[in-house]
Amino acid sequence: MPADEVLTMGRIGVDLYPQQVGVSLREVRTFAKFLGGSATNVAVAAARYGRRSAVITRTGDDPFGAFLHDALRGFGVDDRFVTPVAGLPTPVTFCEIFPPDDFPLYFYRFPKAPDLEIYPSELDHDAIRDADIFWVTGTGLSQEPSRTATLDALKHRGKSGITVFDLDYRPMFWSSREEARRWYAEALPYATVAVGNLDEADTAVNQRKPAEAAAALHDAGIDLAVVKQGPAGVLASRGGIQVEVPPVPVEVVNGLGAGDAFGGALCHGLLAGWELETTMRFANAAGAIVASRLSCADAMPSESEVRALLGEAQHA
Repeated sequence: MPADEVLTMGRIGVDLYPQQVGVSLREVRTFAKFLGGSATNVAVAAARYGRRSAVITRTGDDPFGAFLHDALRGFGVDDRFVTPVAGLPTPVTFCEIFPPDDFPLYFYRFPKAPDLEIYPSELDHDAIRDADIFWVTGTGLSQEPSRTATLDALKHRGKSGITVFDLDYRPMFWSSREEARRWYAEALPYATVAVGNLDEADTAVNQRKPAEAAAALHDAGIDLAVVKQGPAGVLASRGGIQVEVPPVPVEVVNGLGAGDAFGGALCHGLLAGWELETTMRFANAAGAIVASRLSCADAMPSESEVRALLGEAQHA
């Protein structure tokens, strides 16, 4: 079979999102069920653009795990590297929705998330090496054995093709920022692209100013540094070229998943060989579309939808 264009490795779970907006979970009456998990969402987003995508992760051996396999196949994402872990439940994540900018997350990943039970011996090194883009996340470094598996995958890939490190810092998964920074420093030299917001850049390279963070990421071995600045837009730096792109204004419904939509669109633009600014504008628009919708994976846009929003923004 042909190599994957986008192969991601990391979190998967079930998102249970409230159908009542602007109230706490204490008051919510009904929820909708969706596929979730950042690395998985990126694979779904890439598949929406017609890219051959797959994900390396693990679920519980339970009905929620079966649902995730069904959802992946429905989105056109290859699930051949998604395996069950006996005795651990598939993670469930709840959120509260307080637009435009407050979306508290509640992760139920106890006693341990199956996606942190990825072992180096289970990895298909050929598939990892041959993928056009290989995408790993900071969360994958937070516990063993997935930490060793993530580093093993990066080392075997040897910076072939495009290797993306999604900085993805979630404080609740780590004992401290310093502990995360230690392991991020181990992974950065094996990546060609780093993507993260200002807080995640601080975790990775101890810098909170966008230009300084990008420079520090380059010093760590990164070719393309992408630093998200929230309302200030995105800064991208590569080969001495630096661009800043403003966000696309939309009415925000749920900001969760917008970063994953950005990631999938980034993969699409990199594979297409677009100019840096074109890629950033496309990725920003993709993220904006998902921010204007309730769900994450189910909300990932098609290329025509992204281009339509870009056209509207240009003529606004």
